[in-house]
Amino acid sequence: MRGDDQAVPTAPAFPGRRWLLPSAVAAELDPDAGRSGRPPRRTVRDWIVDFSCFLLAVAIGLMVADALPGAQDLPHAVLVADQLLGALSCAAVWLRRRRPLGLAAVTVPLGFLSTTSAGTAVVALFTLAVHRPFRYVAWVGGIQLALIPVLVWVRPDPDLEYGPAVVWTVLLTVTLIGWGMFVRSKRQLVLSLRDRARHAEAEARLRGEQAQRLAREAIAREMHDVLAHRLTLLSVHAGALEFRPDAPRAEIARAAGVIRESAHEALQDLREIIGVLRAGQPDDPGRPQPTLAALDALVAESREAGMKVVLDQRVTDPAAVPASVGRTAYRIAQECLTNARKHAPGTQVAVTVTGGPGDGLTVTVRNPAPEGDVPPVPGSGQGLIGLTERATLTGGRLEHGPCEDGGFEVRAWLPWPARA
Repeated sequence: MRGDDQAVPTAPAFPGRRWLLPSAVAAELDPDAGRSGRPPRRTVRDWIVDFSCFLLAVAIGLMVADALPGAQDLPHAVLVADQLLGALSCAAVWLRRRRPLGLAAVTVPLGFLSTTSAGTAVVALFTLAVHRPFRYVAWVGGIQLALIPVLVWVRPDPDLEYGPAVVWTVLLTVTLIGWGMFVRSKRQLVLSLRDRARHAEAEARLRGEQAQRLAREAIAREMHDVLAHRLTLLSVHAGALEFRPDAPRAEIARAAGVIRESAHEALQDLREIIGVLRAGQPDDPGRPQPTLAALDALVAESREAGMKVVLDQRVTDPAAVPASVGRTAYRIAQECLTNARKHAPGTQVAVTVTGGPGDGLTVTVRNPAPEGDVPPVPGSGQGLIGLTERATLTGGRLEHGPCEDGGFEVRAWLPWPARA
């Protein structure tokens, strides 16, 4: 996992050029659209399609107008009125995007008054099926289908008989409705896929941020566990030198050596942690992490620092303990020794490790109550909280609290799967 610079980028609002999209689709895809409250502006594609629909309505009206005088013996005034209504209906095609339902509803009675408005009726029904839900299409389309027999009887076709004309008109109407609904479903599919892509990008971004946060928390826990142990050694021995300036030379030299070694180890650990933060790879900490096999070295280091530690390790093969379990057990013992050094100096700390494959690993650290008054040592309690979280993440549990004799005990159980 990388840093912030590796977060998932936000996708552009339009996958391609905007002028290729219908205005309705562009408005849905544009996150800033619709804030002004005005209808979306026509794109270049919209102008081309609207002009084509206008030409189609005019062409159908002209063909019908040429057939009117020969098909019916109508007065000249009626023909002029028919064509005038047809021209007005063709002009109304430019309103089809903003008023699709109104235009389609008007063309239903208009078909009985003007045959030349047939082209507008075709365009209006198709537009209604594209831009409005099915319930509106069902009402208007159903009324048109029901009135087709009456319309063909009132205005018969000169080239077809009554029955074939009705069938032909019904098929044309159903085809227009089906084609419009197909276009609408395709647009909704595009919007749905785009919405899914946005949700997927948002989820990926959140997962990345969560992984980064968890990695930082893991690094923080590691820094606390490692540096707290080193710095406590520094504090204890520096305090001893401060309060006992007349101590024997050998004891002063030993304390100075512990201080120097602890400072060196703390600087090395801090350098590695900072390197992990810079590289953004918390899973590659540089040097191998400690396991249960390193517990003897930890106890020896604590004894050299002046602590009284008794280790009772009943695990026959510490190297066989799973790495994650062994590392957690080591960190638990390390944190408990650090706490005992701060809050119960001079007492004897008992560290017990038992268990085996299938039974789990039990780590117990106990210290009696210190003798006399112990100077207060600042602490936030985050160490025990971190240990509990470590044990829980491993699949185990951790309990801690005071004992009846005034001491303090930490007891943890960690899973150790049986060998296959």
